[in-house]
Amino acid sequence: MDLTNKSAGELRDLQEQIKRELKKRETQDLQKAREQILAIAQSVGVPLKDLLSVNGNRGKGGTVAAQFRNPADPSQQWTGRGRQPKWVKEWLEAGKAIDGLRI
Repeated sequence: MDLTNKSAGELRDLQEQIKRELKKRETQDLQKAREQILAIAQSVGVPLKDLLSVNGNRGKGGTVAAQFRNPADPSQQWTGRGRQPKWVKEWLEAGKAIDGLRI
């Protein structure tokens, strides 16, 4: 397709058409992939929830017990996973050992 003779407006219209077509095709590709994955899982007898979990521990719905508690406010607890809460950071920056917060 020779675009050299197209006006800027025509090129913008073409660009929008391309964006819409790409979005449509991406949606179709995702749907096809989902259908294929589901068909494979069903053919081997794997439940979908097991297929979607990264390992056997995921998707169980369990919670992790808190390992640390703020001595200034016992309602603030932390499991030790993820980002440290501000009160933990402040405790450590004061030169105190994290074991002082352990429950």
